[in-house]
Amino acid sequence: MIEFNVQDMTCGHCAGRITKAIAGVDANAKVDIKIEGRTVSVESSATADELAEAITDAGYTPQVK
Repeated sequence: MIEFNVQDMTCGHCAGRITKAIAGVDANAKVDIKIEGRTVSVESSATADELAEAITDAGYTPQVK
């Protein structure tokens, strides 16, 4: 499980964009997003760097927990 803090994720739209970005890297990834806590947890075969890059490309600033 890879966990990110994404402080600039503020709403459901943001969560949807991040989920879509992660799916672009790994279509089978399991994503759990907590908007209130601004956390994104991902179970994936992709690396943390690949996932972080996808989230960054979607316009957000992920930090690995």
